[in-house]
Amino acid sequence: MKITAIKTVVVNAEMRNWVFVKVETDQAGLYGWGEASLEWKTRAVTGAIEDFAPMLIGEDPARIEYLYQKMYRQSFWRVGVIGLSAISGIEQALWDIKGKRLGVPVYELLGGAVRDRVRMYTHLGGGDMRAVYETQHSSDARVFVEKAQEVVARGYSAVKVLITPPTETLNPIADYTYTAKVMEAMRLALGEGVDIMIDCHGRHAPANAIEFCRVLAPYRPYFVEEPVPPENVDAMAEVRRASPVPIATGERLVTRYEFRPVLEKQAAHVIQPDLCHCGGLWEARKIAAMAETYYVGVAPHNPLGPVANAAALHFALCTPNFLIQEDMLSDVPWRWEVVQHALKTENGYWLKTDAPGLGIEIDEAAAARHPFKQEVIHALGTRARDGAILDW
Repeated sequence: MKITAIKTVVVNAEMRNWVFVKVETDQAGLYGWGEASLEWKTRAVTGAIEDFAPMLIGEDPARIEYLYQKMYRQSFWRVGVIGLSAISGIEQALWDIKGKRLGVPVYELLGGAVRDRVRMYTHLGGGDMRAVYETQHSSDARVFVEKAQEVVARGYSAVKVLITPPTETLNPIADYTYTAKVMEAMRLALGEGVDIMIDCHGRHAPANAIEFCRVLAPYRPYFVEEPVPPENVDAMAEVRRASPVPIATGERLVTRYEFRPVLEKQAAHVIQPDLCHCGGLWEARKIAAMAETYYVGVAPHNPLGPVANAAALHFALCTPNFLIQEDMLSDVPWRWEVVQHALKTENGYWLKTDAPGLGIEIDEAAAARHPFKQEVIHALGTRARDGAILDW
C-alpha cells in the first residue's frame, strides 16, 4: 500500500479555521483524516502540508514512526509550531488509516485502553479583561457564574475560566481583590463537586504570578495554567516552587524536546501538549511517558475542531497519567454536520468507542459550505490602562 495524495480541507468555524488533513492511498476507499488547525496561521499550515507531501507520496502509510522522522529530520531546519502542526495532522491521518485497515480503534494500536471513559472540561472564556478590571462591576462575577452553571447543567464537573488581570510586572491590590471575588463567587455557586481551572495565557511576570496563585489558593483551583510565558522555563519553575496551587503549562510547546526542560526542572505539576501541534499522537505518547517518570499529569490542550476531539479521546483512553481533557463542543452548532462520528458523551465524559481508526468521517460537501476566512487577531488582544498592547 502506498500514499497517493495529501490534501487539506479548511472549514471556517467562526473562532478559528479548522484545517483537516486527508491522506489518500492506492487501496480503494482507504484514506485517513487528521487535524492541523493553528489559529491565525491557516495558510502557513496548509502550505507546510503541501511542502511535506512530496516526501510522503509513494511511501507506505503504515510506517508512521519512519514518516514522522522523515518529515521532522529531513527538513534540515527544525520546523517549529507551523511545521509540527502540519506533521501532527498528517500523523493522525496515518493512524486513522492503520486503524481502519486493521479494523480496530486507534487507542488499541497505542497500547490499549487504561480507562473506559474520559473526563472533560470546557472553557468559559474571558477574552479582553481590560474593561472588566477598570469598572470592577459586581455583575462580572455573575456572568462567569451563570456560564459555569450552564456548563455544569450539561453534565460537566470541571470548567476553566480566564479571570487574569491585565499584564503588569506587579498588579495593584484592586486587581487581585477583583479576581478573588470572581473566584469566590464561582466556588460558592458551584460547590466543591466542580473543579475550576484558571487560564492565564502567560500574562504574568513571576512575582505577579506567585501573588495571583496565593490569592486563588483559598478557593482550591484544580490548576493555574501558563502563569508566565512559555519561553523561560526557569521563570515557570520559580512560580511552581512558590505556588500553593498546582501549575500547568505546555499548550505552546512542541515535541518531547521542548517538554524535556519543563520536566527536568520540575516546572509544572501538569503538562498540556496539544495533539494538533506537538507532533501528533505518537509524539504526545512519548511526552506523556517522559512526564510519567516525574509523576506529572497530562491534561491536553484542545480548543480546536472535531477531528482533534476524536484524536484526543484515543490519546486519553490509552495514557496512564492522563488527568482531564479540554474540549470545544460549543463553538458552532453545525460542528457535527461537517464531521460524522462515533463519539458518545455522558455526564461530562467521553465514552470509549469501538469504531475503527479515529471513528470520524468528514462530509466534504458540508465542509465546503464554510470556506476559509481570515481570523482577526486583535479580537483577543489585551491592553493595559495606558493602552499598550500586552499579549494575546
